[in-house]
Amino acid sequence: MLKKAITVFVPVAMIVALCLFFGAYSRNGGLFRNPQMAGTVTLLRQVQTLSQLVTVKCILEKFVDVRDTRWYPGGENKVLLLADGVVKAGINMSNIQPSDIQISGKKLTLTLPHPIITDVYLDDHHTQVLERSTGILRAFDKDLEQNARQQAVDELRVLALDREILKDAQDRAKALLTALFLQTGFTEVEINTH
Repeated sequence: MLKKAITVFVPVAMIVALCLFFGAYSRNGGLFRNPQMAGTVTLLRQVQTLSQLVTVKCILEKFVDVRDTRWYPGGENKVLLLADGVVKAGINMSNIQPSDIQISGKKLTLTLPHPIITDVYLDDHHTQVLERSTGILRAFDKDLEQNARQQAVDELRVLALDREILKDAQDRAKALLTALFLQTGFTEVEINTH
């Protein structure tokens, strides 16, 4: 009976001891080492004041095909990018001059500056390289994807302008500001643009 208890107890004790050893070993950075994050200093470089009333945000998608071709066979580097971008437009409120605001009793007349595109950028979560190839006799071009991304940003800006994003931004700014000023006590609000 004692012999049977020892044959069961020894293997169980060894398993428990091994589990305790590996648990302590892994907590101290042993076999199962977790990546360590080093705390670094964050420096505030600049704080900028923004006076933009952004009223429109367009989400656009475009294929961009960038090729760098050489005269010899097999000399083409290529990137095909599916660019998912965001274009924002609105009014730069800092361009409003005191002469652009006229108040007569409960009537407000405001002249807004022309709308502008405030921001254009690619959504990195949805933008993807669909194809990348390097010519047989060519070195890998690390800048080709960056060039494709910059071309995508430029083309998205033009595409947004073609779709009259500035007119939409102006119309929405007028509607938003009219509603805001009516809530502050004016009974008549007239908003114009330069």
